Amino acid sequence: MNNASDKDSKRALKIAIISLVLIALLGLAVAMFIPLASTFIDQHFSPGLGLKDAAVAAFFVTVVTLVIFAVAAGDGLLGELQFILSGFFGFFLVLWLLIAWIF
Repeated sequence: MNNASDKDSKRALKIAIISLVLIALLGLAVAMFIPLASTFIDQHFSPGLGLKDAAVAAFFVTVVTLVIFAVAAGDGLLGELQFILSGFFGFFLVLWLLIAWIF
């Protein structure tokens, strides 16, 4: 019984170390991405967005949001596909027009 407990604690320690390393790498990636993102935002969002650029931004925001919703729902990406597709097109249309209108 003690041997299994030692294996579990070693496995938990490995998982914790790997998780900390991945979180540190993610933090480093975000820190390196911030100047690039600010340059991109300064160049592309200052003069204003047209419908084409707003469609691209709305597409990526919609895809990321709906993938997060699908994974959080527990059914995965295929469980509620008909609802995800109808939600995608509705959400995309609204975001597209709002982004083009605001920017």
